[in-house]
Amino acid sequence: MILKLKQLADYLTTDFLGGPKPWKLSWVINFQKAGTFIFVAALMWYYQNFSTAAFLYLALHGGYGFVWLIKDLSFPDYGWQKKVTIASGLMAFFGVLFWYWVIAWLLIKQPDIPNYPLSDAAWYALCAVLSVLGCVIMIAADAQKFYTLKYQKGLIDTGVHRYIRHPNYLGEIMIYASFGLLAWHWLAAVILVTVWLLVFVPNMVAKEKSLSRHPGWSAYKKRSGWVLPFL
Repeated sequence: MILKLKQLADYLTTDFLGGPKPWKLSWVINFQKAGTFIFVAALMWYYQNFSTAAFLYLALHGGYGFVWLIKDLSFPDYGWQKKVTIASGLMAFFGVLFWYWVIAWLLIKQPDIPNYPLSDAAWYALCAVLSVLGCVIMIAADAQKFYTLKYQKGLIDTGVHRYIRHPNYLGEIMIYASFGLLAWHWLAAVILVTVWLLVFVPNMVAKEKSLSRHPGWSAYKKRSGWVLPFL
């Protein structure tokens, strides 16, 4: 069932409705990442929301977009370099990426700061730490994968991958969780959990199936966790 979801997602984001494939999937992703800072700033201006929470969201989500662009220029993920149909590019944007912008809207459209479980300052600190740590884990994982596979093919079971089989997804989850916590809205939770279950989980299952053909997989799987150590 999960692998069927992966196949469906691949079709929707690669060959949907057929026709020419004029753009790379990475171009669609990078457009959203690069536009996030501008989009959030425009929301702040439109709603005249210049609260600390809004500026922090601008810094975290907008800043993450710039981090992604630097990563893509330095060590791009080859999985995003495939050419896709026009319909697939639109599906990737409006079916997944656009909903990340909705989280920003949920926060900034509110006239008042959300009623956080902790003091505002403590909650801001929690979100900032979660985002920074997520960025570090994601960048370290993608950099290790890129440069290791460039010179040596096979199973990567050292470094940041030593105890976690999917550290890049863990990083992404932490990053977007920080945005959701800052928005503190039930719809943000629905958006994130839906993406994690329908996109992240099928991708991780498919990756594990691919990795299982490498020598040493069984031992590596026993001593490592899926997205958290020993879990």
